[in-house]
Amino acid sequence: MDDPFVIVGGDAAGMSAASKAKRADPELDVIVFERGEWVSYAACGMPYYVKGTVEDLEDLVAVTPEEFREDRDVDLRTGHEVIAIDREEKTVTVEADGEQFEQPYGSVLIGTGARAVEPPFDGLELEGVYTLRSMDEADAIESFVTDREPERAAIVGGGYVGIEMAEALTERGVDVSIFEMLPRTLQPFGEQTAEIVEDHLRDQGVDLHLETAVQGFAGDGRVETVELEAETVAADLVVVGVGVTPNVDLAEKAGIELGPTGAIATDEYGRTNDEDVYAAGDCAEATNVVTGEPDHVPLALTANRAGRAIGSTVTGDPTPTGGTAGTAIVKAFELGAARTGVIDEDRALEAGFDPVSVTVQVPTRPHYYPGATDLTVTLVADRDSKRVLGASLVGRDGAKRIDTVATAVDTGLTVGELESLDLAYAPPFSPVWDPVLTAAKVLSGTIEG
Repeated sequence: MDDPFVIVGGDAAGMSAASKAKRADPELDVIVFERGEWVSYAACGMPYYVKGTVEDLEDLVAVTPEEFREDRDVDLRTGHEVIAIDREEKTVTVEADGEQFEQPYGSVLIGTGARAVEPPFDGLELEGVYTLRSMDEADAIESFVTDREPERAAIVGGGYVGIEMAEALTERGVDVSIFEMLPRTLQPFGEQTAEIVEDHLRDQGVDLHLETAVQGFAGDGRVETVELEAETVAADLVVVGVGVTPNVDLAEKAGIELGPTGAIATDEYGRTNDEDVYAAGDCAEATNVVTGEPDHVPLALTANRAGRAIGSTVTGDPTPTGGTAGTAIVKAFELGAARTGVIDEDRALEAGFDPVSVTVQVPTRPHYYPGATDLTVTLVADRDSKRVLGASLVGRDGAKRIDTVATAVDTGLTVGELESLDLAYAPPFSPVWDPVLTAAKVLSGTIEG
């Protein structure tokens, strides 16, 4: 390849691709353009920086820009924004320090990520109103809490960010209210898991407002209230966490096709409709391993894995980016909640399955061993094929067992095959029948009738 491998975006997908490409072909010129100053950082750790568990913001950086440049020989240019891709000329237009230049490419990876959704609320511009998607936003929230010592925080959205920030701000001595317009928090985790998490949030002093639509925010320069349809609620700090949307403007302007989710459509190798243009990470689709359909799952492992695969592909070793089961886990104070695959009955039906599910509550250790707590497992399978479709777990211990089910989902195991897995047993770690195996045993019996 005479022209370089150009990467747009310096976070998970982009830097994984850059590192892999340079390892596979040290002679290849790899250029990364990142419009900000932060690269290769752990966005999932930002709530824990606000909480104080992570002391320094820089601790969230996995590999520094200097390490990429000096140790990995990657031409990383921060403060450089790619504003256009010319597919005919095979160049990108880059803007930096008020000037523009053209950079030729042999292959280009779009790794522009996603941005926080900002609903059309009044008062988003007020001081004390934040989203949490970037390192700078995390730093701003932490500084606000430290300097202003807010008494009441409103979190809009009961998803990952909302739950984690509720814990973080409570730990900082702030009274927290969550406003969720849907009937449940953690919607993708299913009703049983959400109910347990919600009860625990209330026990921790979090004020939940479910099925409550926020109209906006009000205050004299600085936020003072959250405006609801029938009342106002006092708040001197607001975090809006209602989801993310893929950054696809650059791709669209270049004629790169989007998929049904609104993210960039790709094939199994991360290629777009242009064979020299790849996309990965939070701006791109992945194939759902259960439904076989395109999905948009903006999670860290999906991005890192796809970037690494593309780094191999552009250096001559075609490597599939892999599908997604949407496996995720979240900490809610003393609880862990996790999910994988397809749990929602309507979505399973739309995909052509006949879903059947069970929910069991099983101790994570034998009754005689100290530390045993209950783990609630909801397991879903297809009645006809008996294929495992998904699961949701919640408890004070053992939520990481979701990985066992994720493996079953990804490899297409049946409930019987999951039930027959030879999982490890010792009293300090598990009962003889692991909670996942117990759930599979009960579900198998339910299917058989």
